[in-house]
Amino acid sequence: MKTQNYKNHVRYYPPHHFMFYPIVLAMLIISIRNIMRNTANTNEWIMLTALVIMLTWLAFMTRQHYALMLQNRLVRLEMSFRYYVLTQSRLELLQPQLTFGQLAALRFASDEELPALVQRTLREQLTPDLIKQAIKNWRPDHMRV
Repeated sequence: MKTQNYKNHVRYYPPHHFMFYPIVLAMLIISIRNIMRNTANTNEWIMLTALVIMLTWLAFMTRQHYALMLQNRLVRLEMSFRYYVLTQSRLELLQPQLTFGQLAALRFASDEELPALVQRTLREQLTPDLIKQAIKNWRPDHMRV
């Protein structure tokens, strides 16, 4: 498996990103084209276009909602456990001062960097992107949704 870092950590799900969305986009283009060209059936094509847009929105939101809620919960648990193992202190006491984005970015830090980076994040209110850029020894996560 390829070494993960800041520049290549985004993950795609091929059936969804490279099959479903292109098919839906093609359907949308065909529908809009037919709205403009086929004046006899304009209402039907408008309805089909609206249906394609709703289907796309529903598929995207449902997929994202369930997966991200579970992933976010697991990230919080993972980070609480890791921080406790490394520092013998509870991260839950610091979590109200951290956004979820900051917490998610911190999980890419190596065990050696994590405690100091948490303190720096609290002190300087680093954005998630700045946290990721500050990581010297990237801890990959190949199992994200």
